[in-house]
Amino acid sequence: MQKLAAWAVHAYTAIGSVLALGMVHFAYEGDEQTVLWLFLAAMFVDGTDGFMARHFRVKELVPEFDGALLDNIVDYLTYAFAPIVLLWANGYLPDGLWGGTVASLPLLASCYQFCRSDAKTDDHFFLGFPSYWNVVAFYVVVVGMSVGVTTVLLLVFTVLVFVPVKYLYPSRTEDLWYLNMSFSAAWLAVFGVIVAQLPDPSMVLIVVSMAYPVYYVAVSLWLTAKTAHRTRRLNSSERPADEATTH
Repeated sequence: MQKLAAWAVHAYTAIGSVLALGMVHFAYEGDEQTVLWLFLAAMFVDGTDGFMARHFRVKELVPEFDGALLDNIVDYLTYAFAPIVLLWANGYLPDGLWGGTVASLPLLASCYQFCRSDAKTDDHFFLGFPSYWNVVAFYVVVVGMSVGVTTVLLLVFTVLVFVPVKYLYPSRTEDLWYLNMSFSAAWLAVFGVIVAQLPDPSMVLIVVSMAYPVYYVAVSLWLTAKTAHRTRRLNSSERPADEATTH
């Protein structure tokens, strides 16, 4: 029974691939609101399957199945591939070859990030911009950003994938865990309200919702600096006494 429950958790994670299929389908149908609802559903699954996997001891009970690989596949589809399809299929990117190039760069950068062994650090951070292209696409759609602004955003965040800043892993980062999770849950709720208001969402509510991404980036930069300082201090304290006094 316990093993069956463990397999059920993997099936729950795999639902994300079906959600991604719906995202792509409705993106080409021009139904942006439905795509954003599917974004919300995928984020809920992604935010809860880890808790379930640890609770049901999935790694211990089903060692022959790589749940981390499944999670990466599903996350790539729902956080990177489908959001970029949404933007390209609905006129938020340039026409022609240039548009295809702009759409391709985030996907290639995300391929690199999802496959790097240190993408999730030992102290539970994401290293480099964590491919939240669904969040980027959400704001592009609800704000109605121009092609030029959207292009710049995609190019900037593509570069940030390779910049070694440690970003919050809300459900795992120990620092400020309760605050991080509270803000994440509140943001998801506001996300749902904004999507429900489409095609004419409240700009005030959109601006209020941006407080969380600002908080997320600010705390990530602070914790990156904090952990770097802690590492330097530990390395310094571990140096032999004669080496430390050489200069």
